[in-house]
Amino acid sequence: MTTIDEQETTISGDDDHVSLVKAKRHELEQMKERFAKLILREDMSGGGKGVSSALALSNAITNLAASAFGEQHKLAPMPEDRKRRWRREVGWLLSVTNYIVEFVPSQQTSKDGSNMEVMMTKQRGDLRMNIPALKKLDAMLIGCLDNFKNQNQFWYVSKDADESEKGVQRSDKWWLPTVKVPPEGLSEESRKWMQYQKDCVNQVLKASMAINAEILAEMEIPDDYIDNLPKNGRESLGDQIYKSITVDSFDPGQFLSTMDLSNEINVLDLKNKMEASIVIWKRKMNQKDSKSSWSSSITVSMEKRELFEDRAETILLLLKQRFPGLPQSSLEISKIESNKDVGHAILESYSRVLESLASTVMNRIEDVLYADNVAQDPSLLAKKRTLSSRPTLNDSNRQTPGETPTGSPTATTLSDVMGWSVEQEASPLPEEKEPEKYHSKSAKILARTKNSYMEKLEAYKLRSPTTRH
Repeated sequence: MTTIDEQETTISGDDDHVSLVKAKRHELEQMKERFAKLILREDMSGGGKGVSSALALSNAITNLAASAFGEQHKLAPMPEDRKRRWRREVGWLLSVTNYIVEFVPSQQTSKDGSNMEVMMTKQRGDLRMNIPALKKLDAMLIGCLDNFKNQNQFWYVSKDADESEKGVQRSDKWWLPTVKVPPEGLSEESRKWMQYQKDCVNQVLKASMAINAEILAEMEIPDDYIDNLPKNGRESLGDQIYKSITVDSFDPGQFLSTMDLSNEINVLDLKNKMEASIVIWKRKMNQKDSKSSWSSSITVSMEKRELFEDRAETILLLLKQRFPGLPQSSLEISKIESNKDVGHAILESYSRVLESLASTVMNRIEDVLYADNVAQDPSLLAKKRTLSSRPTLNDSNRQTPGETPTGSPTATTLSDVMGWSVEQEASPLPEEKEPEKYHSKSAKILARTKNSYMEKLEAYKLRSPTTRH
């Protein structure tokens, strides 16, 4: 005969089991809904007029990130329910990449002891390298936000509070809460800790930007975009910009200082012009090369176009560093909408939402550091903050490699975060030793990321990208 306490325990246990079953059933229904929308390709009528599968997956990841992260108004851990939802649902969407494979040669021993080469399936190279890296960056960002739990060195005041109670607002985003720090500012230990968090987020930002840039570079340029291009680079850039970029002695920092970058529209317009001119010059060089003409005049013209193209790419890189929250350009939108490669769509969208979140977290950290600076020097609050006052490549206080803005050694580098090394590039893993004919074009994305994008980052010492806020 059971006691009342035993009966209550049994009932409580049954209730927990029922609640767990209901939660699992709810998750299953959510997963069915997610994949139903993907299969229907966002056409809920079922008429087959939806977008491509690649774009449907890209939109699903983008929308999920928007609902899970929002604008991230404060430096605080994500609510546990949103964190679990993000991890669960992004896992569903990323699971598609487990079934995107390529054929690779493999040695197989038969019963008689003889060896034969057979073709086996393996996850596609670019996904095999980049998906684990992006998951690591994802975990680092969420972990960084978790680090701000129970901190008491700064706090937030509602935008609706009295003026006497409000803190410091670094940006013009009046709807965000203001930051307050103690009257004497942050303690030295807290200041160093905040700087360390900023360095970590900076590495995540650079890594996600690098992966996103290389995936976009892999996507084909749609014919519609090419058909609408101007005839030449001068017409695309305009006479003034064209003259500035084709001078004998070119300095990218000086060039940007002459441009009106006071608002987002102007910056995006410059980005669109640069990307269009790069496409034009590349196409002209390929056309010249296909004609196999070796005249000296054409050779010089090709060399100049290649030089101008490199300058334009450098300017694009600097714009991305100075304005990491910049909307997508016309070329990027055109590529994403026309892309049919599901693997590229997932990598591009996942890296893009992580880049956006990292940029937002950087802004929130800089808000706190700015409030700390104002507490130490109240005159900073009276100074008019404009975009031109942000640090540029020619600033005297530019950071040196291996140092943070405070002069302390950095704890990690981008290569450390991503697990990149020269040895790994020179000596691939044993299972990667395959004939060149079996190497897919997309499997080389990460190598090019290290060689092109990262070399420019280090060449211009872009360690802590500034934002437009």
